[in-house]
Amino acid sequence: MRPVLLLTVLFLLFDPALPAIDLPSIDARVTVDPNPRDTTPGEVASTVEIVFILTLIGLAPSLLVLMTSFTRIFIVFGFLRRALGLQTTPPDQILVGMSLFLTMFIMAPTFERVYKEAFLPYKRNEGTVEDFKNRALAPVREFMFSQTRKNDLRTMVDLAEVPYPKDKQEIARDDIPIQVLVPAFVISEMTRAFKIGFLIYLPFFLVDMVVAAVLMSMGMMMLPPVMVSLPFKILLFLLVDGWNLLIVNLVTSFHA
Repeated sequence: MRPVLLLTVLFLLFDPALPAIDLPSIDARVTVDPNPRDTTPGEVASTVEIVFILTLIGLAPSLLVLMTSFTRIFIVFGFLRRALGLQTTPPDQILVGMSLFLTMFIMAPTFERVYKEAFLPYKRNEGTVEDFKNRALAPVREFMFSQTRKNDLRTMVDLAEVPYPKDKQEIARDDIPIQVLVPAFVISEMTRAFKIGFLIYLPFFLVDMVVAAVLMSMGMMMLPPVMVSLPFKILLFLLVDGWNLLIVNLVTSFHA
């Protein structure tokens, strides 16, 4: 179909019987101003600030994934789909959307603090951009610290070679930079997600083992056990009200 459309367009463009079509021309020449005006440091700083803001906007999806509860939720949903033996059901779009809405639900108190403590004062012209950044990061850092394991945090602090106080064994939270906290938080989230995934896998693995043993005892060697165990795994998941149980435990795991 596409080659036919392409040939039709080429025929219409190059048919001599058709009237000529004036196409707009584009001038790609680069000219140099013979009398350049002086650039002040303020203008350069404004340009750099604009580039920095655009970069942050481009990194916003990554920040949402790595600094919120999204990582744990999405990984657990992936484990559930694999444990059930379903390759594309539910589809990725459903899992991502559900993970986003659960993230908004879990992070709602944190986002509300960011709005009240950072955005509203900045809107009233109370403080500078640096003050806004510090106020906005404070609730997010508090959430990440509450979910980060001490071992992971200490590992990243040691790798970053952050100096320890002479009279203390631990570094104060305010002295840990965000580039050290985020990797430690992500490692902790993936560790907890894999632990939950193991608990999800275990009952479905037992179903696979029982079905495989029954098929071998009956001499049905050519029948794949996965095809037989899949309905039983789905039935087991529905009998225990799996979605409700999983989501309740996921949400409460962030408040433990």
